[in-house]
Amino acid sequence: MNFKSLSLLVLIINLKLLFAQNGLNFSQDLLMGKEDSKLFSNSIGLLSETAAAFEKMKIAAQKAGFKIEIVSAYRSFNRQKDIWNRKYISNEIKGFSPDENIKKIIEYSTLPGTSRHHWGTDVDIIDGSIPRQGDVLITEKFHGDGPYAALRVWMEENASQFGFLRPYSMDSERKGFKYEPWHYSYAPLAIPMLKAYLNLDLNLLLVPENLEGREYITPLFIKKYIDQNILGISSSLKPSN
Repeated sequence: MNFKSLSLLVLIINLKLLFAQNGLNFSQDLLMGKEDSKLFSNSIGLLSETAAAFEKMKIAAQKAGFKIEIVSAYRSFNRQKDIWNRKYISNEIKGFSPDENIKKIIEYSTLPGTSRHHWGTDVDIIDGSIPRQGDVLITEKFHGDGPYAALRVWMEENASQFGFLRPYSMDSERKGFKYEPWHYSYAPLAIPMLKAYLNLDLNLLLVPENLEGREYITPLFIKKYIDQNILGISSSLKPSN
C-alpha cells in the first residue's frame, strides 16, 4: 500500500469513527432537495462547511495551475424532476418502451429526491482555465488528450486531503450510475447524510404525482434502484452500519 492509499484509508476510518460517535440530524426536506435555506449562497450551491473546504481545495489547485470551476452543485427536487420529465418525454418520442426509457435515464440521471446534488455536498467540476467547447461533462474529456485530463489526475492525487471523494468510480464491480470523473462528494457531510437518507420511507417519497413514468416506479424497482444506484458508489463514501 502506497502513502496515498494509506492516507485515504486513515481519512475514511477517522470519518466513520467520528460519525459513529457524533450523530448528525438532517431534515427530510434537506435530504430530498426541498430545502435550500442552509446553502452558503445562491451563487455557491453548497453547504457552508462544504463551501469552505472547496475553497481551500480550489486555492491549492490554482497553485498547481488549475482553475477548478463548478458546473453543477446544489440541485433542487423540482429541478431534478424537470430533468427527469424532459428526458422521459424525449425518449418516449424516440420510441423507447417505458422500461428502456427509465433504464436509459438512470445511466447518468437520478429520480428526483435521490440525487446526491440535493444535499449541498456534491460538485461537478472542470478546469475553467480552458475554453468550453460543447458538452463538458463527457468522460473522454477527462482522459487521454482531453482538456480536463490533467485536472482529473490532480484531483485523484489531492482531493481527499480536503475531504472530497469521487462517488462514481471506474470500478468494474460497482453497479448503478456510470463512471463520472467530474463528480466529487464532500465526505464529512455526505456520509452521514446518506445514512440519514436511507432511513427515510423512500417508497412513499419517490413517486410524485407529476413524474413521467411514475406508474412504472414500483416498490420492486425502488429496492433495486437503492441497492444499485443510491448505494452503487465507492465504498469510501458508504456509511458504517
